Amino acid sequence: MKETVHFIITGGTIDSYYEGSKDTVVTNEKSVIPQFIKSLKLYSECAFTVVCMKDSRESAMKDLQAVYEQIRKSPHKRIIITHGTYTMPDTGRFLKERLKGTEKTIVLTGSMIPLSGFSPSDAPFNIGFAFAKVHELPHGVYVCMHGRVFSPDEVMKVLKEGRFSSIVGES
Repeated sequence: MKETVHFIITGGTIDSYYEGSKDTVVTNEKSVIPQFIKSLKLYSECAFTVVCMKDSRESAMKDLQAVYEQIRKSPHKRIIITHGTYTMPDTGRFLKERLKGTEKTIVLTGSMIPLSGFSPSDAPFNIGFAFAKVHELPHGVYVCMHGRVFSPDEVMKVLKEGRFSSIVGES
């Protein structure tokens, strides 16, 4: 039996579109992640759960609790959470604290540019990197962005660079 990777979807830029009348990206009503993953014809089975479709700056404690509950009750050991970049480190720390000793590998990822409708976008690479790492990393909670694996305790978004970095320096 193939191992299943469980995608938990929360919205964010990765799952957004450009809204000209607002001159910004707006979270999709329906996620584009499942269709994108299915188009890749991966060897692993994938399951999808949409918790919410929000800009992470609009997420509330009930959304974090819902993500936690989905992880806790998931029968799968490998989980990827697509998430907005603004509060991804906070969510990572929230989950790491509550999932100490878990037998699951949980990877949070997202993008600075939406997956759909923009080229180039960092989204396909970040999803692919997270997918590869969720199979390799030991149990625990990680943030995978821009070709690096971070602990939730060390990661921060650097707006002026448009990427994530470690607060403890290069590793």
